[in-house]
Formats: sequence, structure tokens, C-alpha cells
Amino acid sequence: MWQQLIVFLIVGGAALHFCTKYLPLAWRQQIVHFLARRGFDQAKMAKLFKTGPSCGSGCGSCGSCDTPAKPAASDSASASSSSSSSNSSKRVIMLRVQR
Repeated sequence: MWQQLIVFLIVGGAALHFCTKYLPLAWRQQIVHFLARRGFDQAKMAKLFKTGPSCGSGCGSCGSCDTPAKPAASDSASASSSSSSSNSSKRVIMLRVQR
């Protein structure tokens, strides 16, 4: 009986760790939103699952509704001027080869 309870707790902790670290961000946000609808504290769940407030939370922190759309002419002009400097701002991904 005790062995089964201990194994259950270990497997549950491993599953929670997997969910908080290795799931895609969109899935983690959906889990947080689901748990918030079920009565859990959304701020604590977002901190546990390492996500920020989502648009479904209604917090208004992203400002997506308040930001006016930018004109297309300024986007194309800034894109052509920043294309020469984009080479220096590229992100390098280091890979470790294990043999």
C-alpha cells in the first residue's frame, strides 16, 4: 500500500515537472487557463508553468487592443534600412554533439 502511494507521488511529481518545463508554451498557457477556470489562482499557476498572462485572462497587460496599426509604408522603409544591420543581430544556436 505505502509503496504504491510513494510511486504515485513520484510519478505525479515527474509528470508535473515535465508539464512545466518541456511542453510548448501554447499548451502550458492552455493548461493555466483551464486551471484558472476551475478555481485555481491564475498568477500562481502562470508562475508554476513559467508563462505570462495570456489574452484569455483579460488582464490587459499585453496592450494588443490599445495599439493602433502601423502604416504599411513605414514598415517597408524600416525593413529595407534594417536589413543591412540584421546580420549582426542574428541569434547563434550552439549545438553539442555527443558521441
